[in-house]
Amino acid sequence: MPLSARADAETVALAQADPAAAAAAANVCGTGYTLKKGIPLPVGTDPAERLATLFSYESGGKGCVILDNNVGKAQYMYVQVCKVGGTACDPDSGSFSEYAGPVRVSSFACAPVTAKMGSSSSSLYINYKSDYVFPCG
Repeated sequence: MPLSARADAETVALAQADPAAAAAAANVCGTGYTLKKGIPLPVGTDPAERLATLFSYESGGKGCVILDNNVGKAQYMYVQVCKVGGTACDPDSGSFSEYAGPVRVSSFACAPVTAKMGSSSSSLYINYKSDYVFPCG
């Protein structure tokens, strides 16, 4: 599974520890995508104990995001990516046992991402939002 040359150390370690998950998520995005970032969720959780993993991929300036379910049973999941400024958003939500997404953005620079997971939409144990999952510039 190809990694972006600019992937951070945490992302490289996560991909090396669980290459099957990172490769499977990349296949969902399609050919030509490289892993930019992998974030164990909830943030601050030991990657070995994560409940979900947010994977972001890029290809030719376009972005693709997958929220991978690491619980092993169907959960409410929500993932969304938007263009810079929070416009032109692509969301996916529902009860998923494997992943939510892929969601895509035509220009990944500074694209804000939201990821949620729980037993229901009103009972979340992950409620993550970042304005910088994809780097700016």
